[in-house]
Amino acid sequence: RELLNFPLSKASLLHIEDLSVLTEEYEADLENNKKRVTTNSERSGEIVQDFYFARLSKPILDKIDTLLAEHYGFTQEELDFIINYDIKYRMGDELN
Repeated sequence: RELLNFPLSKASLLHIEDLSVLTEEYEADLENNKKRVTTNSERSGEIVQDFYFARLSKPILDKIDTLLAEHYGFTQEELDFIINYDIKYRMGDELN
């Protein structure tokens, strides 16, 4: 959903094929790592929810970040900042 709404011209994107492959890999990894929880409610009956854990897909997200950094002309320092900045958000308590 986020990728479909991201303001990015496919025509101008470097490595569009690589990004397409990584996008499919990311979506498959999210599906493989999701947790489906079923609960019962008196009012609503059975409720099925899927919980996704992006932190488990961090290596793929880092590859996507690297391709986008090249497209936008980021320096290595800028890319390192992006990858390391979100570690605490994607990895959560696993860092402790």
